[in-house]
Amino acid sequence: MGTNAMGAARQDRAAQVASHHTRLQKSVLAWDYIRIVTEDKANQKKRKASDLAKGSALRNVPDKFKDLDEYLEVFESLLLEECRAQILRGDEEEGARQCHMVAVIQCERVNEFHFVKLAIDAGECQEYYENDLVLLSKEQLGQGKLPSTYALANVESREGQQALRIRMYLDKEAETGISIENDASDKVLASLSGPKTAWWILKLCNMSTISREYTSLRSVGTLPFVKTILSASLVESDDPESAKDSGQWTIPPSLLDHLNHTHNVSQLQAIQLLNWRDDKGRVYCPTSETFTLNHTLFKISVVRRRLVVHVILWSLSRGHLEQARHKLSLAFSALFCTPHRNGDVSIQHKLELTSTKRMDHWIKASPWLNESVNPRDLIMPMDGDDGFFPTSTNQFRPESIAAKRKHRKHVLVCAPSNSALDEIVLRLLNTGLRDENGQAYTPNVVRVGLNAHHSVSAVTMDTLVNQRLSGVQKSVVSAGPKASAGMERDRCRISILDEAAIVCSTLSFSGAGVFLRMNRGFDVVIIDEAAQAVEPSTLVPLVHGCRQVFLVGDPLQLPATVLSTKAVSHGYGMSMFKRLQKAGYPVKMLKTQYRMHPLIRAFPSKEFYEGALEDGDDVERVTSRPWHEHRCFGPYTFFDIDGEESQPPGSGSWVNKDEVEFVLVLYRHLVALYPELKGSPTVAVISPYKLQVKLLRQRFTEVLGKETARLVDINTVDGFQGREKDIAIFSCVRATEGKSIGFVSDFRRMNVGLTRARASMLVVGCAKALKIDKHWRNLVTSSIERHRLYKVTKPFHALFNDQSLENMKKLAEQYEEEEAKRKLAEPDTPAVITDVEDTNMDELLDAYADEDVDEIAENFGDVDEDVEDI
Repeated sequence: MGTNAMGAARQDRAAQVASHHTRLQKSVLAWDYIRIVTEDKANQKKRKASDLAKGSALRNVPDKFKDLDEYLEVFESLLLEECRAQILRGDEEEGARQCHMVAVIQCERVNEFHFVKLAIDAGECQEYYENDLVLLSKEQLGQGKLPSTYALANVESREGQQALRIRMYLDKEAETGISIENDASDKVLASLSGPKTAWWILKLCNMSTISREYTSLRSVGTLPFVKTILSASLVESDDPESAKDSGQWTIPPSLLDHLNHTHNVSQLQAIQLLNWRDDKGRVYCPTSETFTLNHTLFKISVVRRRLVVHVILWSLSRGHLEQARHKLSLAFSALFCTPHRNGDVSIQHKLELTSTKRMDHWIKASPWLNESVNPRDLIMPMDGDDGFFPTSTNQFRPESIAAKRKHRKHVLVCAPSNSALDEIVLRLLNTGLRDENGQAYTPNVVRVGLNAHHSVSAVTMDTLVNQRLSGVQKSVVSAGPKASAGMERDRCRISILDEAAIVCSTLSFSGAGVFLRMNRGFDVVIIDEAAQAVEPSTLVPLVHGCRQVFLVGDPLQLPATVLSTKAVSHGYGMSMFKRLQKAGYPVKMLKTQYRMHPLIRAFPSKEFYEGALEDGDDVERVTSRPWHEHRCFGPYTFFDIDGEESQPPGSGSWVNKDEVEFVLVLYRHLVALYPELKGSPTVAVISPYKLQVKLLRQRFTEVLGKETARLVDINTVDGFQGREKDIAIFSCVRATEGKSIGFVSDFRRMNVGLTRARASMLVVGCAKALKIDKHWRNLVTSSIERHRLYKVTKPFHALFNDQSLENMKKLAEQYEEEEAKRKLAEPDTPAVITDVEDTNMDELLDAYADEDVDEIAENFGDVDEDVEDI
């Protein structure tokens, strides 16, 4: 009975997802690809997003929605517009498009779709993945004329090594305004049904992320906290009895003592906010000084058996507070993984279970009854390793379970990108959590998804699955053909997800098929870097039955990357917590930073936060390094170089070869003077432009060799968000005086770029060109006032000769003495944070909405595409 109930729930959820997926497929596959491309080229002269928005049927994203229908109408049209932009981006990417010849083997109609089996060369077949959107054309593209027989199709699967199965929608009743004409649809269908001739297939983009966002968006009505999402306001419980059970949750004394010793005041206040409720069971957020630029955290609490939605907004003050933010996320995880409530001393009564609940518990305790392998049948190896316990260097420490201990919460931790997610996982593994007694332990963690960093490989899904399969391999083989390798791997994945205390995934991958097949939903969802996610992306992990949700992000960091300029102009790039914050929630600011040397922190604090940022205890000592004896190597330095910017024809990206060569010289002198840097991955080189990053990687490899160059992390500013290194070199690229510096002028990108370093932030740019922007002009002025600007001329290596370095040392001592005298002469007046209307910041953000949209689309960095479902 319990098995049937669980199976029915999974089937209902799967049917719902399939229905939403079908709706999306019918919309997209009916589009006329040639018409989309033609219309886009006709609009190329309308460069500004504000111009493109005129006459658009799209609606602006409001702060609040009156009902679910309005929410779906607004976001569904914007999401489809973004899908259209992704298709166009696939058309524009140079070198990524290549037509492949195929032959139609079979064409059959199933319900409203046509499924076509294509024969394709074995080598080319491997280039296509599930959910790839492709163009199927009778005529080869690029032959001087537009094709006449064509249609969009979705790759369903690869069948063997030389066949693809695709889905097409050739219904005459398609409703969208950019659908393929009826006669063209008939022509495609007739050609597919006729004599078997050659066709051409062109890969455009992958639809996995769009599909997951769309199905989650259409499922938002089933979420228990949908009223909070729509109204952007606190929603009281529908159950009048819930208030009686809304007693304050108490942190265990031992754990509280540990938190008091390891967290600052603002972090402790934030943690305590999770526990305060008034007599109505609502989370109480005490009045405090507000700060317009903030992080948002919203909490969905469980009161008795009913879900009551609460929202807390936090100001986490910037990306350079990521250490504090990650620390806070770990504290959340520790609290949720620590079952403890007031009244533990009272008499514990036996939990009364219905027969259905009792059966559910039996099924979970005996997974082999649900078509899994019986562990008693496993053949144990001689050394006793049964394959169910990690054996790598990052293995989990055993956790003692007391008789009275309840099951820990099932926590899902998400981030928009793989790099940001790996940063969280690594901190979790290195730091661990604390139990209710304040003792350190490493929880059962699994990192799900693709492109995991090698430092967290021990807890990736593939590693854990292989460990388990090594113990059951002989049993599976002996079980016969029914126990196929694929089925057993899938069972292992589901089992690992069910058993893990903390599951870590990117937002997109949390919508993968394996999550829908879990036997146990998530109690808590924590989303870090939430300001980098569009609202439909934030919804993806929320559909797994979670009871509490926390969004942690920073509006001063870069927002979500949206390719469609139309969608951006209508507010699609605004994250969920930014929308909630704009609706008027109070904020709580975390203002203590632990990452950067105070000299790096100084300018961002003054420029963007009115001097409100504070340094954690001992930060200056912890971030001081031997190479600081040479002022040119930090902690902060601006190298003023008159380079020459250039832009390849037809590209939206820029390069500056002079800056590339100087960065290379700077790095080589730095590691030559301090050999300990040569063999360690402590240096990052970042730039706003993708082509500059490509050239930097190329030159570092040519000069240093492939192995040495791999130690230097070279990436775009956007791609490096959420990460940090001891030394960060920022190549600004733009170098034409009096000319626009493009999206380099976006203060959010500037802020992220200037706060990636712990010990040394080295900026390389043309001062006279950058000074056209107010914020960059202030940085140049600040650098001069602090004696931190060096003029660079050729030959570049002359700046780092022995005589020059010795002179820098003497000047550094002189400047330090002057600075010490100045500090003694000035009174120590604390910074005062004034209330700033949020609309001022919105106006500032809007100033960048119409600028250089093509640059943003082409240079936002390496995209994490979770194209492989599991």
